[in-house]
Amino acid sequence: MADTATTASAAAASAASASSDAPPFQLGKPRFQQTSFYGRFRHFLDIIDPRTLFVTERRLREAVQLLEDYKHGTLRPGVTNEQLWSAQKIKQVIFLLGRQFRSSLAQPDTGIHCLLWLNQSHNACVNYANRNATKPSPASKFIQGYLGAVISAVSI
Repeated sequence: MADTATTASAAAASAASASSDAPPFQLGKPRFQQTSFYGRFRHFLDIIDPRTLFVTERRLREAVQLLEDYKHGTLRPGVTNEQLWSAQKIKQVIFLLGRQFRSSLAQPDTGIHCLLWLNQSHNACVNYANRNATKPSPASKFIQGYLGAVISAVSI
C-alpha cells in the first residue's frame, strides 16, 4: 500500500513537471529559493499578490482539493507545476495570512480606529505643548483642530 502511494506521488510529480516555467512543485515548501535576497523578495511579492483578494470560495476549495489530490497521489493528468504553486499560494495566503485581512475589507476594524484616535490625540498634545505661549489663542481653536484631525483620520 505504501509503495502504491509513493508510486502515485511520483507519477503526480512527473505529471506536474510538464510545466517548464515553474520550478518542480514541493508541497509545503516556498516556490522561490530562500537563500538569496532576490528569492526572499520574490517570495514576499508572491505572498502579497493583491489578486488573492479576489479569490472566490469556490476557487479556494478547488485549490485545497488540488493539493489534497497531490498529497494523496491522485492528481489528475495534465496538472502543471504552475497550477500546483498557484493552489499552494492561494491556500497559504487565505488560510494563514488572509482570513482576517479579507474580512477586514468588508467591515471597519475598530482596533485601527482606536490607534488612529490615539495618534491624533498624541499629536494634538504635542502641538499644544509646542504652541507659542506668548500669543494667547482661544481653546476652541485647539478643540476644533483636534476634532478635525481625529474625524478626518478615522473616516479615511
